[in-house]
Amino acid sequence: MQKMKYREHSTPIQKIITLGLLLIAFIVVIPYLLMLLSSFRTTSEMMKNPSVIFPIQWTLSGYEKVFSRAPIFRWFLNSLTITGSVTFAVLFTSTITGFVFAKYSFRFKETLFWILLATMMIPSQVTMIPSFLIINTLGWYNTLYALIIPGMVSVFGIFLARQFISEVPDSLCEAALIDGCSNMGLYFRVILPQIRPAVSALAIFTFLGTWNDYLGPLIMLSEVDRMTLPLALTIFNTNHSMDLGATMSAATLVMLPVILVFLLFQKQFIKGISITGMK
Repeated sequence: MQKMKYREHSTPIQKIITLGLLLIAFIVVIPYLLMLLSSFRTTSEMMKNPSVIFPIQWTLSGYEKVFSRAPIFRWFLNSLTITGSVTFAVLFTSTITGFVFAKYSFRFKETLFWILLATMMIPSQVTMIPSFLIINTLGWYNTLYALIIPGMVSVFGIFLARQFISEVPDSLCEAALIDGCSNMGLYFRVILPQIRPAVSALAIFTFLGTWNDYLGPLIMLSEVDRMTLPLALTIFNTNHSMDLGATMSAATLVMLPVILVFLLFQKQFIKGISITGMK
């Protein structure tokens, strides 16, 4: 039997709200669109015709200067190494710790969990100097380890994973254990598939936060070849402040991976946020 489909008619208020949201979205996108279009213009053209949005003569000279004057591939590899390592480590440590806090009983469990949550209230600026001293003492200063090791654990990720894992029925876990599933098998075969939206959302949050991190690399790195893209972009812009085309091209290249990640995983991201909101 075919289901009848009813078309909902929008009210005038809904149409006004929709138009308002579209206008806000357009205003937000304008700076990025101008940056992208400006990357295909020369500096002289931007200086002569600042009010012109689209390039009069399209050119790739800005991108050619970025690739020829800066180790852009090295910066990209550094950012990718740090971001990938931190993201995978955070996903594992957050889910395994959240699993323990959600499904196991041990002494001082609630106290330890609240202590973890309390660390979220401490501003990151307070721990900058102690973190730098520890990293320097360990001999990790000016290495990628200085950014990977401290970022492998996320208290927010533990909290998020614990909340989702708590909703997994205990009867499901008990049935898996009765069938001969080990504790790690329970984690990989039962828990992780059930919290996939939360894992996806946490992965995107961690990726974006690590990729766009500027202050951490600024404190922990000093050599140009070891810098990440956001920090290297600042140095590149300082050295080529008069070359607007190259500056806009470098900014576009830094922004491109983040946009691609969001476009590829936007469904999982939106699903994770919506489920979190319902909880």
